[in-house]
Amino acid sequence: MTPASLLVTAVHRLPRAVVIREGLLAVLPALLTVGLLLLATQPAYQTLLRSRTSWTPYAYQGLTQDVQTYQAARLDPALSAGERRDIRDRALSSAQSPAQFTALGTVEGYGDARLARVARLLREDTPGSVAAAAREAVRLNAQAGSYADETRVASLRALGELRRALIVTAGVTGLLSMLLTLRALLLWRAERDRRARREARQREALSLASHELRRPLQSLLLASDLLRQADTPVERQRLLGVIEDSAAQIASRADLTRLNDLYLDVTLRVVRADLRPLLARFAGERVSVHLPPEPVVWTADPGRVRQIVENLVENALKYTDGPVEVGLRPCADEPEITVRDHGPGLPPELRERVFLPYERGPRGLSGGQGLGLSLVRRYARAHGGDVTLDDAEGGGTLARVTLGEPPLVDEGEDV
Repeated sequence: MTPASLLVTAVHRLPRAVVIREGLLAVLPALLTVGLLLLATQPAYQTLLRSRTSWTPYAYQGLTQDVQTYQAARLDPALSAGERRDIRDRALSSAQSPAQFTALGTVEGYGDARLARVARLLREDTPGSVAAAAREAVRLNAQAGSYADETRVASLRALGELRRALIVTAGVTGLLSMLLTLRALLLWRAERDRRARREARQREALSLASHELRRPLQSLLLASDLLRQADTPVERQRLLGVIEDSAAQIASRADLTRLNDLYLDVTLRVVRADLRPLLARFAGERVSVHLPPEPVVWTADPGRVRQIVENLVENALKYTDGPVEVGLRPCADEPEITVRDHGPGLPPELRERVFLPYERGPRGLSGGQGLGLSLVRRYARAHGGDVTLDDAEGGGTLARVTLGEPPLVDEGEDV
């Protein structure tokens, strides 16, 4: 598949709300840029627009020139009366057309000169009034120049504000883009770590399942071989029972739909039953089981309790050469299961470390994964209890398993 098709597939798998949220975040820098530019540059834009389109000083300059030309024409004997009249009419027409003087009210506010006064003085048409009209036109032109200077300053200020607005907008949108990029990287890293944790949990669950399937598989294969050599119906029936039990344990421990519940999050299926028959099955050539005469009835998950004792007994047999003793002590508060070996024991600093996954004890013996004791503690704590390792009286190691009240009570399998 192409990267584009992979992207489309990933987007289709996301919830609609997430797609909308991420889409809005993606276009946020562009929207923010447009919004900031509109808000920050609008005043400067309006100022530049007014100074460029609505103001021109040419009419005021032309009026001054026309009035001064008429003043000079009155003093020129070479001009005829008609020519002087034409020059006067042109100057008077300019003074009587206020529409051509842009921002006239604003310009007249910069001083005492008035366009109407220039027109009135021209109409009087005396040497003194024409001279006064010329002076009035010059002052009005000077006022227009002051307004032009102020407009130029305002335009420069507007350009400066526009420049600052562009810089600020670029900085804000750049920072926002950087933060969104950082957010995307953090989300990608979180998703990568989440996938890594999920895959690690899956590998751990599969490793634990493989570890726990080994014993019933070995028992199944051994019973199958012995069944071929069984001579009596009683022996064949006993071996068939072993095969059935091993098959049931394999089915219980290899349910791929419940690997998390079986080995990671540990969801118990508990019943209230006597614990003695559960422990009695561990009696063997090197294993002796000591049980009280009275029933020890407790609420527990029989399958998980069996795995607890299996792992402790297996470790005791693997790491020591002497006998192994399994015991059950009844108690009103919480029953206690013990597994004792007669080996060299464990140093105090290792008694907690051996419960870590993949820790294989002080000798680092080959052939094991170091998962058994970690699973024992996980199951014991799921029952509301715990498991500890202590020095046994007379030598060896004593494993104590307490079973409290399970936090989850669910009717499950029988013992």
